[in-house]
Amino acid sequence: MPMIRNLRRAVRRAYRRTVDLSHPARSPLGSAVVNCVVYRDGVRQPGDCPVEEAVRRVRKAKEGFVWVGLYEPSAEEFAGIAELFGLHPLAVEDAVRAHQRPQVQPYDDVLFAVLKTVGYVEHEELTATSEVVETGELMVFTGPDFVVTVRHGRHGSLGPLREALEETPDQLAKGPAAVLHAIADHVVDDYLVVIDAMQVDVDAVETAVFSDSAGRGDAGRIYQLKRELLEFKRAVTPLYRPLKALATDPMPLIGPETQPYFRDVFDHLARVNEQIGSFDALLDSILQAHLAQVTVAQNEDMRKITAWAAIVAVPTMVCGIYGMNFDHMPELHWTYGYPLALVVMAVACVAIHRGFRRNGWL
Repeated sequence: MPMIRNLRRAVRRAYRRTVDLSHPARSPLGSAVVNCVVYRDGVRQPGDCPVEEAVRRVRKAKEGFVWVGLYEPSAEEFAGIAELFGLHPLAVEDAVRAHQRPQVQPYDDVLFAVLKTVGYVEHEELTATSEVVETGELMVFTGPDFVVTVRHGRHGSLGPLREALEETPDQLAKGPAAVLHAIADHVVDDYLVVIDAMQVDVDAVETAVFSDSAGRGDAGRIYQLKRELLEFKRAVTPLYRPLKALATDPMPLIGPETQPYFRDVFDHLARVNEQIGSFDALLDSILQAHLAQVTVAQNEDMRKITAWAAIVAVPTMVCGIYGMNFDHMPELHWTYGYPLALVVMAVACVAIHRGFRRNGWL
């Protein structure tokens, strides 16, 4: 089993998405703007330009859209962009402060979505203090001619996603809604990667609990895995209803040609939700089984202690009755009385010991 787990971890590392080196977390100038790109007919327009210039070009041509990516902007850094795109103050406040519940909220002609990103933390062995998942956030403002993404956390970079989208201009040509779908699909796909990785940890805990070498410290590992699973659940479960709304309900900017793609993402999210529920129930069962094993082990210890106490009670009783303080005890001056008392005590102890062994107490 350890060899299989190590092989699965090696395969997971080999197929993990490459780190996005072309899109740093923050630009060299210290700005929160990571990228600002204009797309027209699904094709990235050459040249980089400030956000104001990109918006001016798109609105002057009355076609295409601009995609602005930001990383953990401050309120001051985001204020100008919010004013430029006419973003709602409540949504702006949520985007800057982070730690928001997954949601999809329409504000006039702008759709504001909050998605939780989840990454799996690699570890050689699960312990009672191991970190299994780490979370971040993605806020997406989708408008008629713009997409503004705000990322919080150490992972969830959209650089590789942007490059993958640029290789399918037909999809990008569908506009900002296609970008929102691609981001949601990217986030949910990461959920699937994490849930597959957690399967290894759940299997490892289950194997350890039911092995002959199970230890009483396994409860800490199980509890820690349940805590990490709960953090994962908090990121995934609240997204269920908003994503279902995108897949089925009329939404601004989400046309009939785009909703089938959101239904596919929703199906993947439903699978993740079901798997989380299964893991939660399985870990509950594993924890109960482990506690039952501990209780049985404690009962075994108590039975052994009780058996040895019963064995010791026989010579203690004989010595207590006679005291052994007289010549040639018992029956006062009987010459063989003392050796006979020792023999009787030895025979009684052996007989009781054999009886306890036969009944499984020792």
